[in-house]
Amino acid sequence: MSSIKIRSQRLPNYTEIRLLISHPMENGRNRDPISGELIPAHFIEELTIKLNDTTVITVDMAGSMAKNPFFTFRLKSVANGDKITASWIDNRQQIDSVDYIVAG
Repeated sequence: MSSIKIRSQRLPNYTEIRLLISHPMENGRNRDPISGELIPAHFIEELTIKLNDTTVITVDMAGSMAKNPFFTFRLKSVANGDKITASWIDNRQQIDSVDYIVAG
């Protein structure tokens, strides 16, 4: 099961895309409350959004993003049946990707 959830809403002049990613997003500066040890950094470095296999958004991120980040963006010229692909890679080289077909 993917860590990425996508929803869309068609509006008159654009389609609004909402994206929720389940990820710890640790910056490497927080301490474990019990042991006092630093929690190792673990964060998404790059998020890519493609529309029908064409990259439309690339986001370079860092450790200061909140846990389970939520994004909203708007795309013009999105039709029913178009495929939106969201993918990420984190600083541990873990990856995830999901395809979403836009519906009416």
